[in-house]
Amino acid sequence: MNSFLQFLASKIIVVDGAMGTLLQARGLPAGACPESYNLTNPEIVAQIHRDYLLAGADIATANTFGAIPLKLKEYGLEKQTKEINLRAIQLARKSFRGENKFVAGSMGPLGKFIEPLGELSFDEAYEQFALQANAFEIAGADLVIIETIGELSELRAAILAAVENFSGPVLATMTFEANGRTFTGTDPLTAAVVAERLGITAFGANCSLGSEGLLPIAKKLVDATNLPILISPNAGLPEIHEGKTIFKETPEIMAENIEKYILAGVGLVGSCCGSTPAHTKLISEMASKHRPQLRAQDFGLRVASRSKTVTISTTKMPIIIGERINPTGKKALSQEIREGKTEIIRREAIEQVEAGAHILDVNLGVPGTDESSSMEKIIPVIQSIVDVPLMIDSTNPKVVERALKSYCGKAIINSVNGEEESLDNILPLAKKYGAAVLALALDERGLPETAEERLLIIGQIAKKAEEYGIPKNELVADCLVLTASAQPEGSKETLKSLTMVREELGIPTSLGVSNVSFGLPNRPLVNKAFYAMALAYGLDAAIINPLDQKMMDIYAAANVLTNRDSQGAHYIDSQKKGEPKIEKPEDKKALTIIDRLQQGVLLGDSENITQLLKEALNSSLTPFEIFNQALIPGIEEVGKLFGEGVYFLPQLIASSDTMTAAFQYLKPEMEKSPVESLGTIVLATVKGDIHDIGKNIFAVLLKNHGYNVIDLGRNVDNEVIIKEAKAAEAQVIALSALMTTTMPHMEELIKKIAQGDLDFSVIVGGAAVNQQYAEQIGADGYAPDAIRGVDLVKSLFARNQLR
Repeated sequence: MNSFLQFLASKIIVVDGAMGTLLQARGLPAGACPESYNLTNPEIVAQIHRDYLLAGADIATANTFGAIPLKLKEYGLEKQTKEINLRAIQLARKSFRGENKFVAGSMGPLGKFIEPLGELSFDEAYEQFALQANAFEIAGADLVIIETIGELSELRAAILAAVENFSGPVLATMTFEANGRTFTGTDPLTAAVVAERLGITAFGANCSLGSEGLLPIAKKLVDATNLPILISPNAGLPEIHEGKTIFKETPEIMAENIEKYILAGVGLVGSCCGSTPAHTKLISEMASKHRPQLRAQDFGLRVASRSKTVTISTTKMPIIIGERINPTGKKALSQEIREGKTEIIRREAIEQVEAGAHILDVNLGVPGTDESSSMEKIIPVIQSIVDVPLMIDSTNPKVVERALKSYCGKAIINSVNGEEESLDNILPLAKKYGAAVLALALDERGLPETAEERLLIIGQIAKKAEEYGIPKNELVADCLVLTASAQPEGSKETLKSLTMVREELGIPTSLGVSNVSFGLPNRPLVNKAFYAMALAYGLDAAIINPLDQKMMDIYAAANVLTNRDSQGAHYIDSQKKGEPKIEKPEDKKALTIIDRLQQGVLLGDSENITQLLKEALNSSLTPFEIFNQALIPGIEEVGKLFGEGVYFLPQLIASSDTMTAAFQYLKPEMEKSPVESLGTIVLATVKGDIHDIGKNIFAVLLKNHGYNVIDLGRNVDNEVIIKEAKAAEAQVIALSALMTTTMPHMEELIKKIAQGDLDFSVIVGGAAVNQQYAEQIGADGYAPDAIRGVDLVKSLFARNQLR
């Protein structure tokens, strides 16, 4: 490991290029398992490694991209998982030798979503990756490279499995869309913030948009982290000519573009789909003229949700942490948690974020309940409706770990204190899952009376955290608010400690402001006064009620007076907006049942949609009026928000699940007065292709819009597709393909339809497909995603453009 790290600091490292497309060029049949060649055609795999060695690559990635049981099962090879991975590393090591030459095990995506987006649990995903990592360790790989990951929870599972089951460096890359985010909505900054604390050696991006299109992503990653950045773009977007897949980026163009990455600060470069040793040769020659750029950027404490990063820093605007998801003293919320419901929690989350909270504290501790299970269920619910990071509020290590597994992003743990038991229970979890920590100025001696004592405790926690591999910039210090009525001198000491911790330790500070007023009349007044004073002393993060508008006004004004709001921009903006319009529970009475059903779909509230439907049916509405006036407009608005980049895949899936639940509830009533569907569509992933995430989402959305859907699954022969379409009297056949090698099956099916003079319109989609290819093969339409696929189907039917 040390030799690689030293090498990493001394030169621009060149990773090899594509494996799959070269195997196809050398005889791998369309749709066959590339990893099977490790056993059946090892000489071909070995020769590809030798070709990259001669081309100047420093790292060979073994032929293991899809060698997990989940994917190998599609080919009946799951029992040979270990053998395939071991053999792959052995082939690479035997063929790729020399001074400063390294062999990396390659981990690719699962092909299935982790909960709540899919059915895989976090632990199941972890186990898939762990099997590979363990095989790499046994076989003697030098590195692990996690590649082409598009979903943040999957990235977390893969990195954790690799770091815990492999002793060498772990590198990781994600794949990004043209909008600058992953297909589930994660931006480069957030991806880097989450990944860097999980123990990886380098982070970056691969495949995606070609060597020119990935440059903006690369620049953002360089600015987002001090880790070395790895970029391995594909050789342009694939095109099909005369039945063959063509990647148009020449070695010369690719090397010229990749030099721009190096000049921007990228330290590891390679190439992906469609590239060859010829590409690697010119990249290597170009890279030899440059040296790595070392970076030492100061970022402050950063936490993240799936799609948003928030910084807590002594030099930036203070942060508001919403305190209202806490059952203490709240009978209705406590009862809801006992019953496993989430209506109040959803409302509290949305209202606090709308009011200006940057982070939400989540405390679900109710006596007599399983707090771990509550966290596991409710955290994904909150993350599906708001985009701010969360603070996991529990001191129970079992609860904290379950919560961190369920959380998609980088959370804060609230809290750890100076007691040995607390430190030894919580800090290892923060290290393992890459979480930040709220450090409470409290230890075995009880409540510290002086600011000096609090400073000492925070310093000891910071020292212990560093022993666990957690730098002090991952801590925020809670300087402990004492009750003013019982300890009059305590408030002054708390304020004093804020300044001392910030100036002497360089750690940002936090307070649970409302604790100061217990036992006093007019508590809100005391809270406001103390909050204003704390901001003047340098408070960086306050746990408050953001629905208290006067507290928010104090926040805005105090930041101007302390010069933390540059030129008063935030204050001026807050005064322009005026009083926030937050929907209160009583306001719901003013909304019609149609409005509330639409909101239920928009918010993905599958839990309460049934109750709303009961209410609607008990009014004068028919099932069809509910469907057409409430549910369909709701899911169409979801599609609009998705297209505008306001919603991402998690929100889309949550709303789709809500629609499915609504449809299932209404179905018996609708069947009493049957109505023709809007049309019948047959869906299939083409022969040889085992990827179906996008197709499955498309199927759900089509059903939600009232279409009859026949989903034939994946790896479906064209003859079967046509046979089933005839039997169902379908109007449309929708085909999906992820791999360029399977795309020609689309053209073959269209030709068969034309030859048979059949009345089917054919639309196509999938990661490998584009508009140009759809036009080239004579398809009736192309959809880049599920939402636009629904729009395409609706357009075909509305304009009567069906064959």
